[in-house]
Amino acid sequence: MRNTELIFIPAPTLGHLVPFLELAKRLIDQDDRIRITILLMKLQGQSHLDTYVESIASSQPFVRFIDVPELEEKPTLNNVVEKNIPLVRHIIMGMLSSPELDGVTVKGVVADFFCLPMIDIIKDLGLSFYVFLTTNSGFLAMMQYLADRHSKDPSVFVRDSEEMLSIPGFANPVPAKVLPAALFLEDDYETFVKLGILFTKANGILVNSSFDIEPYSVSYFLNEHDYPSVYAVGPIFGLKAQPHADQDLARRDELMKWLDDQPEASVVFLCFGSMGGLRGRLVKEITRGLELCQSRFLWSLRTDEVTNDDDLLPEGFIDRVKGRGMVCGWSSQVEILAHKAVGGFVSHCGWNSIVESLWFGVPIVTWPMYAEQQLNAFLMVKELKLAVEMRLDYRIDSDELVSGNEIETAIRCVMDKDNNLVRKRVMDVSQMARKAMLPGGSSYLATEKFIQDVIGHKA
Repeated sequence: MRNTELIFIPAPTLGHLVPFLELAKRLIDQDDRIRITILLMKLQGQSHLDTYVESIASSQPFVRFIDVPELEEKPTLNNVVEKNIPLVRHIIMGMLSSPELDGVTVKGVVADFFCLPMIDIIKDLGLSFYVFLTTNSGFLAMMQYLADRHSKDPSVFVRDSEEMLSIPGFANPVPAKVLPAALFLEDDYETFVKLGILFTKANGILVNSSFDIEPYSVSYFLNEHDYPSVYAVGPIFGLKAQPHADQDLARRDELMKWLDDQPEASVVFLCFGSMGGLRGRLVKEITRGLELCQSRFLWSLRTDEVTNDDDLLPEGFIDRVKGRGMVCGWSSQVEILAHKAVGGFVSHCGWNSIVESLWFGVPIVTWPMYAEQQLNAFLMVKELKLAVEMRLDYRIDSDELVSGNEIETAIRCVMDKDNNLVRKRVMDVSQMARKAMLPGGSSYLATEKFIQDVIGHKA
């Protein structure tokens, strides 16, 4: 009987909601006592998110969704959590007193990293509070480091400099310049420090990684007894392509047919995430790199998110690459990375993208753009040796130019099958990550440990 309820609170973006739903499915499949309620906070312009939720709701009988009422004042991602705290508290209080809970016990809340400011109201309601960090264990190590650094000297800030930082959980010194850009702004730095401190108040932290992907960092937290329990339950992502309002189904069929006709591992895929923001001159350097390298390619270029767009693609480019390359708009990244023809991935290094590429054994070229992607790139190249370095500290809002020659060199390197140690390591980690999810695997056991800590052993 499903007599144990967990409440999930994801951040209101598709990139966070999908891993939360996949985690929900995993818990339900692994333990027949569990059912899950997901509280959905709202941002403007998210009809594609509603579409995705509708598709899941009909197929998952033990997952239910509750919409948090929309606020009169439209929130941003930066303040949506704070503004929703009273509403979330009201909903959970109502759930705890509901007659529908007859025989069912609400055991705890699993909330997004961004929802850490809710921890006190959740604990005041008598519930355990767990964090699901949809990124990696290395990011958690950075957050612990920031909190510890602040406790030793509150006047010290991180600077965008050549300083090398000794961060417990990293085997190598970490350059300050690969930390999230927000840390170099005093107010945002203080926000990160507060979140780092709030992590220590959680009952436990789930990370979207595994021992097989991040052995050094995960081992560090397993032996860190003065910190909340860390459960490396990944890799977690949506194996099925997600519906999207911008998807052109006829174009999708054309792309997949073209991939079907290409030799195995011969195509490099270029995609820079949902945030976009490529400047027009960068687009031109990418086209130059693609012409120089002569590799087959598929490039997901969302024209609505290119800035300084005078002439999007150089005249004649499409004709010159006809047959060996295709440029498309929004595309299903999972579906493309899963295709046998794809042998390399030029990526912005969002963690969801990295997890997907590792699962399908596709090596990455690192081109980070924003958020924590620079740290992810450093982790992949220097710590784990699972990616080809093009840039580690590039930021999309800089005036720096990545040249066509750099792009050519990196693509040639990742697509060189005869001398590619990175490709072999990625294939090995892919196999280990898949085994980790099976009964007896490290991620399966970490999930089991989480379940036991929250609701106890099965009778």
